[in-house]
Parts: sequence; C-alpha cells; structure tokens
Amino acid sequence: MQDYLIRGTALNGKVRAFAVDTRNIVEELSRRHGTYPTATAAFGRTLSAGAMMGAMLKGEEKLTIQVKGDGPIGQIVVDANAKGEVRGYVDHPQVHLASNDQGKLDVAGAVGREGFIHIIKDLGMKEPYRGSTPIVSGELAEDFTYYFAKSEQTPSVVSLGVLVDADASVRASGGFIIQLMPGVTDDEIDAIEHKLASLPPITALLDQGESLEEILNWVIEPVEILDRMDLHFRCKCSRDRVEQTLVSLGKDELEGIIEEDGKAEVVCHFCNEAYVFNREELTVILERAIQK
Repeated sequence: MQDYLIRGTALNGKVRAFAVDTRNIVEELSRRHGTYPTATAAFGRTLSAGAMMGAMLKGEEKLTIQVKGDGPIGQIVVDANAKGEVRGYVDHPQVHLASNDQGKLDVAGAVGREGFIHIIKDLGMKEPYRGSTPIVSGELAEDFTYYFAKSEQTPSVVSLGVLVDADASVRASGGFIIQLMPGVTDDEIDAIEHKLASLPPITALLDQGESLEEILNWVIEPVEILDRMDLHFRCKCSRDRVEQTLVSLGKDELEGIIEEDGKAEVVCHFCNEAYVFNREELTVILERAIQK
C-alpha cells in the first residue's frame, strides 16, 4: 500500500489534524542506510514528523529538521516539502540498544536526552525561518510537541511510532499531530485528552490495519478529511549535480585526485547512492574546472 498523509479538521475548525503512514519509506531508507532497529525507530519517527510538518507548508516551500542529541545515533536530518516528498539520514545508522523499561526500543537512549531540535523552513523569503527548542525526553513525539508549543505557539499533541519486526524489517510506521486552534474550550480539550489517554500506540493501530481516517476519528470524531496526499521518498541528488560539485573543487584538488587515486566515489548522505567517476571522466571534469 502506498504511503500517504491525510489532513483534517474537527470541532468547526477549532482543531486541525494530520496523520501519516510512512512504513514503505522508512523501510526503504532503512535498507539504503543499513539502519539497526533502534536507529530505524528514531529515524522513522523523525521522518513521520517531517512529512506532516511539510504538509503544513504551501507551494514550493520546504523544511529541514535537525535532531541533535547527545546520544550515540548522532544527528538525524530530514528534508520535507509541501508535495509529500521526504528524504533523510542519520549520522550513525548502526545503533541498537537494549530495550527500555517498557520493553520497547530505546529511542531516547539512542537520540540522547540533551540537545536541540532545529527546524529550518524555506518559505521563499530572503532568509529562512529558524526555530529551535531543547530536547525534553529524546522520545521525539514529546520533543516535537514541545517545539510546537514553544517555537510556534500552537498547542499540539504529537504521536510517532515505528514497529520493527524480529528480522529488522519495518512492520508499521506513522504518526499524527492534533493542533488546537483559538476558540477551543476547556471541556473540548478534556474530551480530547480523555480519548488520547485510552488510545493504543499508533503502530499497534496501523499494524492491525486501521486506516489513518479511523485513527483520527478515535481521537476527535467526527473528523472532516480535507485532503489526502501520497508520500514519496525523493532525493535531489543526480550524477550531473555530483559532477558540478567536483568541478567546484577546482583545478589543484582535481589534479590531486586523478594523480593519487585515478578515480572518485561520491556517496549521497540522503540516499546512500554512490557515484563513481573513472580517470577519463575526471579528466573531462578537470577541463571544465579549468575553463570555469
């Protein structure tokens, strides 16, 4: 089934909601980057958050999430846009820790409990918007909840999860964001909190075959679904772009690569695709650099 996102509203526009199913994308990125289960869970949670935050943008707008904790996984980076395109990487994909006290993957241990979440939004202005908030738990859902409250002044509930099978494949991955708009009453907030308290984990619901629409209606029935969008892993790298990067190295550095190695291999951070250039191809690139 195609990964997808839905956007909806409830309580006469006083609540807006987003939900995503990202299993296929997280599985593909896990395969590309060789992530171990705990790293897969941390990476997948961040990617689900990124996909939903991307859906909050418009047109050609895009954003980058940087999770920089003090855990062994290092930095998590996710790019997303308003078209449902996402990509990302982790510094140290081969991180797997013993289960936490709840018997679940220790995402907080991998991410760390000290550090920051940085959100950079390219809104087509002269300078990008930058927002940062401290990591409050390392479990990521709570950290993004804190980000929305403090950086964007939007009270929100964020749920994120990744279910990794015994063979390290991704059984389920997704999440939702519920945001309270002006005008929502205390009674309405209490009702939402009561339903959230009894809601099973998002991955359990997805693994049971519940649709995103059904999941949102568990929390704030009835939800009016405004739109549905397919999600795609999409990297911007290409052989042409890598060639331009090599040209930018300049004459001296390119001559050194040709003389010492006779070839060059450039690996994209985001998709782990390797681009190999032999001596003849590097010589042509060198000529372009000289003419530049």
